[in-house]
Amino acid sequence: MIPEPTAAAASRSSQLNKPCQDEADASGAVNHSEEDSGNENRRKSARRRKRTHKSSENVMHKRAKASCSHARTARGSTEKQEQVEAVTLFEVITMGRSAMQAVIDDWIEAYMTDRDSSLLDLITFFIQCSGCKGVVTAEMCHSQEDSDVMSKMVEELDDDAGLQYKKFLAFPWILTVTWPIDADSVDYPLVQSGPYGRWFHSEFCDFVSVLVSQCQHSIIFDSYLMNSLISLLTELSNSYVRAFRHTFTLAAVKLLSALVSVALSLSVGIENSQKLLKVQKTKSMRQKSTQQLEKIQKKIKELQEKWTEVENMMDVIFKGVFLKRYRDVLPEIRSACMEELGLWMKLYSCAFLNDSYLKYIGWMMHDKIPDVRLKCMLGLQGLYGDPVLLPKLDLFTSRFKERLISMTLDKDNEVAVQTMKLLLIISKTSDDLLTPDDYRQLLQFVYSSQRPLACSAGELLYSRLLNAAAPESVTQAGMNEEEVNKQQKFSQLKALLQFYQESELHKHVVYLVDSLWDCAGALLKDWPTLTSALLQDSSADTQSFAQVEHEILVEILVASVRQASEGPVLAGRSGGKKVISIKEKKAQTDDSLKLTEHLLTVLPNLLSKFSGSSDIVASLLRIPQYFQPEAENTQAVSSLLAEMGTVLDFHSHHAVLEAAARTFLSLCGEETCWSSTAQAVRDTLVQSWVDQLKNLLEDSLKGDSLSADEEKMREILSMLKKLRAFHNCHDLSQWGLFDLLSPLLSMESGQGEAEVLLEVLQCLSFSLLWSLSTSGETLTSRDKAVAQRLRLRLFCERSHHCLFHSDPGVKHQAFLGVCDVLTAHSYQLQVWDPSSFGPLLYTPSPKLQRALLTFVCAHVFVDSDCDSQSRASESSQEDKLEDLHKRRNLLAAFCKMIVHRVLEMSMVAEVFMYYTKCDSVERSESHVKVCRAQGLKRTHYWS
Repeated sequence: MIPEPTAAAASRSSQLNKPCQDEADASGAVNHSEEDSGNENRRKSARRRKRTHKSSENVMHKRAKASCSHARTARGSTEKQEQVEAVTLFEVITMGRSAMQAVIDDWIEAYMTDRDSSLLDLITFFIQCSGCKGVVTAEMCHSQEDSDVMSKMVEELDDDAGLQYKKFLAFPWILTVTWPIDADSVDYPLVQSGPYGRWFHSEFCDFVSVLVSQCQHSIIFDSYLMNSLISLLTELSNSYVRAFRHTFTLAAVKLLSALVSVALSLSVGIENSQKLLKVQKTKSMRQKSTQQLEKIQKKIKELQEKWTEVENMMDVIFKGVFLKRYRDVLPEIRSACMEELGLWMKLYSCAFLNDSYLKYIGWMMHDKIPDVRLKCMLGLQGLYGDPVLLPKLDLFTSRFKERLISMTLDKDNEVAVQTMKLLLIISKTSDDLLTPDDYRQLLQFVYSSQRPLACSAGELLYSRLLNAAAPESVTQAGMNEEEVNKQQKFSQLKALLQFYQESELHKHVVYLVDSLWDCAGALLKDWPTLTSALLQDSSADTQSFAQVEHEILVEILVASVRQASEGPVLAGRSGGKKVISIKEKKAQTDDSLKLTEHLLTVLPNLLSKFSGSSDIVASLLRIPQYFQPEAENTQAVSSLLAEMGTVLDFHSHHAVLEAAARTFLSLCGEETCWSSTAQAVRDTLVQSWVDQLKNLLEDSLKGDSLSADEEKMREILSMLKKLRAFHNCHDLSQWGLFDLLSPLLSMESGQGEAEVLLEVLQCLSFSLLWSLSTSGETLTSRDKAVAQRLRLRLFCERSHHCLFHSDPGVKHQAFLGVCDVLTAHSYQLQVWDPSSFGPLLYTPSPKLQRALLTFVCAHVFVDSDCDSQSRASESSQEDKLEDLHKRRNLLAAFCKMIVHRVLEMSMVAEVFMYYTKCDSVERSESHVKVCRAQGLKRTHYWS
């Protein structure tokens, strides 16, 4: 700690004992280093230890018998010495708020006894908090206006000595801080990474607040402590050394915040005293006490003088620190200034909430550092959230509204989210600040890829459009409460559908539901209301929904079911919670049970009503995939399965068949209570389709030609589509589809032949893939393994011929089918258990390998310019992207065969020939696959 100067010690000679006086007289301007002062900045273990004082330290302490303000051990004394426990102000930061209050109280007592020495302790504390490792020297200053003293206030470097100096006035002290030149490059406590830096920041700010709080009724108004402290903070906040500038600026703005609390307390005291004075004046002459009136008036005068003094202190700090540092080059300083400014405006609006101070927030909203902009948004949220303060914000709003709206597009996600929350607060507190065009722009953020921003926009949408009262015609119709509530929800659904239609983003229903889930969950999880809206009679209800609205409403129903069952996990949307709590998991399970119990009974009616619309049916058929498997309602499940069978007999649309196949896969799972019932219905459906297909082929397939009229061809194609869709999800090997469909690969070209051939190729590839994946269970003898290899050879040979088909779809499917089957066969050979029967080795012929390579070169590595000229000039960007996607799939399938060593490694050379010619997309794909192939080849060689 900084020792007592001679002048100060001489003035207290009558108060100190002889040993203390001898020490004080012997001490002049004494140097003080960090090691001697107990700077525990980087040694956490030493922070909490307690030690006795050395004779050169100014410290706070507790004595059993308080006879003087400092504990020193008298040298050479033969009397029994008392052991004292002492702690420095810097050490108290580590002890928590309760210990901080106790030590500060002791410091106040010591200050009242010896304010010079105690003030030096406080000055040293702030210098230690800045991480200074240098030396502090103190000397007395008798006049604050001395020109010689002011000329000594310097901050300079001594390159020869490798030191830098800072001399400044903290009246009555002239302090000189000396530290190494390279000290500024070392991390100081406020910017240290990890928990320690955050903890120190919090404790340091608490210390300043507790210090002012404990002093507000006593020494804060002695015209000595605050003058010296403000002078210290102002001087060092203006230093070019980052550690000093940051630490003392933070201390200064926190000191101003603490003074704001003192000013508020004084204002309340003045107001209460004035009320009491008014009551006294209204009393009668007999009850009125002149002495009491004078006492109250004197108290009011004292409070007003203190209030004026605090106001002056705040003004000095604001002008001396804030105005110089709010645009500091260090972003942490700018951020601290903006954070505290927002607090001052909210707590002490009568002084700070005006355009003279608001302009600083408006200017710093354009700061290049996200954290500074974030602090501006958080500060404005507190201001706009108080309706009383809104009239004072009119000019600021009119000037900076465009900037606020544009900040929803901020590159920092947290800034954008907090800006949207601010605009939500503005929309709730004032109806006319945001125009319809502003709302139209802001509400589109419900489709944002960032979930927090989308949820904030969803809350704005809900409060603006959906959270509206029921129409007057509804409330006046004499309905009961349940009917009124139902009509209100219908009105909300109408508003939601209108917004979705106007947004013209008809493929983003799941994102809209996810954005509204947190704020409008009660509406979206009200499945009885959603289903009743779909089942109501449109001719009997004035609030009925149109056909287009039915389609959107079904999509909303499916999205809400998915959200309740799986949670907010969507492709392309980030920022959500990755791990849900036990409470949320339980709520999710309860919602799944509720939707399962309700929709099991209602879904058959919905399928029956909308059976004529393939789009609606396809959406409704996805709902059972999210049912809770523990639910038991066999009768309802049987009704649902029967209705699904009826729908499948009527529809052959791709989306309907795919949804039905996946739903049956979910219902047939072994963990469900109705698996046996669902499997029986599925087997019955597949058997009926196989029988119908056999009958149709017996009549139409003659030799190598398929001769059938248009109606029969449509029926054949319908049966093939259904079998293909179900074979993709279910193992249909027991029906022998490969033997039934393989003759169709050799039929001659004819009417509708391309579509049939495309479905047949997919069915046969699925059949072989299922056979390969179940080889460990089905291949119980060598004969079965040989039969499997024969089917594999037959499929590859027939697909080889299809590679030269005139229809592009057939060629692509033949290529992909061969690649998938050969890759799966190679994988099964690698994982095959030698102790049991497994698939036999099949190597594609060189002719087939060359045909596959030729196909890739002809259909993947094509010149984009020539390819675009060959297509129609009006082809859209979506068509080009779809074509690129297909080419990438073809290339990936071919490269996977090289990776799994199905094809010869020499084929890589052919791919590299086109490597530099193709665009970056194909180049990246081929590069990844070929590098993996080279790695496998190298591993195989060395093994």
